[in-house]
Amino acid sequence: MDRTEWGPCAARAAYVTKDGSEICELWHPDHHGTGGLSLARATIPAGEQTRLHRHVRAEEVYHVLSGSGVMDLGSHHFMVRAGDTVHISPGIAHRVSASAEAPLVILCCCTPPYRHDDTEILS
Repeated sequence: MDRTEWGPCAARAAYVTKDGSEICELWHPDHHGTGGLSLARATIPAGEQTRLHRHVRAEEVYHVLSGSGVMDLGSHHFMVRAGDTVHISPGIAHRVSASAEAPLVILCCCTPPYRHDDTEILS
C-alpha cells in the first residue's frame, strides 16, 4: 500500500466534531473508498472536555495515546491515561476530560464509521 493512501494527520485538515474534540481522520471510507469503520486521532486540550453525547448506531473504542483525564461512561466515572482502552456501546452517554497538565490524545475507532448525524449532544 502506498503511504499516500493513509498518510500522517499533517496531510489532512483536522476538524472539530459535534462533541468538541479536534479530529484528524487516519482512515474513513468517505476518503479511502473502503471499509466499515473509521479511525481517527482526537485531541482534547489540557483542562477541557468533550460535550456529553451518545451515538445512536456507532460503537467506539478509545485508546489513550498520551495524557490523562477522566472518562464519564454512562453512570461510571474513572481515570484514563496513556495505554488505557475503553469500549463505548451505541446509545451510551459519554464524555472525556483532559487533565490540566497536558492535552489528552486518543485513538478513536468507530463502527459504523463516524458521522456527525449519528452524534446526539446531551448537554
